[in-house]
Amino acid sequence: MAIITVRIPDELKLKMKQLNINWSEEIREFIRRRIDEEERRKKIKEALEIIKRTPVSVEPGFSAKSVREDRDSH
Repeated sequence: MAIITVRIPDELKLKMKQLNINWSEEIREFIRRRIDEEERRKKIKEALEIIKRTPVSVEPGFSAKSVREDRDSH
């Protein structure tokens, strides 16, 4: 397991000591969530780029026309 070092103000360290919290686990979990969030953002961005490059395969107004036809058939 790798080790990272973070510098924090002394006041913050004192407040941390007063609480019964496993700070290492809290920080690990935060990092995991943050990585997941960034990976999702990257995948969304890539998907949007693919969509932008994909030619439109239906004519404009197709959806509205289809809904109208379906409503009229009942």
